[in-house]
Amino acid sequence: MANHIKDVIENTKEIYLSNSALSILMDFERVLDELDMYVFKNWKLGELVVGPVYEKYFVTCTFMWPHQLMPDPRGADRLMEYDCEIKWRKDILEYPIKVKNPNDYRPGTRVPKLGKLPVWLVEITMPKKLMFEIERGSLELENESIDAEDIESAYETGADNLEAQGQDTMAAAPAVPASAGIPAPAPVA
Repeated sequence: MANHIKDVIENTKEIYLSNSALSILMDFERVLDELDMYVFKNWKLGELVVGPVYEKYFVTCTFMWPHQLMPDPRGADRLMEYDCEIKWRKDILEYPIKVKNPNDYRPGTRVPKLGKLPVWLVEITMPKKLMFEIERGSLELENESIDAEDIESAYETGADNLEAQGQDTMAAAPAVPASAGIPAPAPVA
């Protein structure tokens, strides 16, 4: 696990040198954004320290937060609703301290001493299927499929203008002839 700042920097370097890792990371972040993870306290402050690690059916990323800025666990609950696996862990991040005097060096070297910072590590294992569903614009929410094309066509037909003008959708519905045997809806006051 990345418990030294050099490991975190090396992971970031590997991401930028690989187009596929960057693309997968963008898809991973798109899922977090679409599931509104960033509305939960401190989730947007996380820093990627390991990953993306991709397997046949899953992608795993590990994020880090300072100990006092722990992300809201309700965000993890939301991810688990979509078959993501979440692992929480406390750890220590070692980093070189700022050199102010000769005592800040390790004995006999010109290398700074290491400071320690308590952190939270959150490992998120996400199904590739979820990433693919959100990438193509369709997401299954509570047994309903919301498709971006349906929303766009509703805007084109003016469905959003009915409510904007203060009209109710029942009042705007066409009248049903009495001969159909169905009572007409009562007008809304």
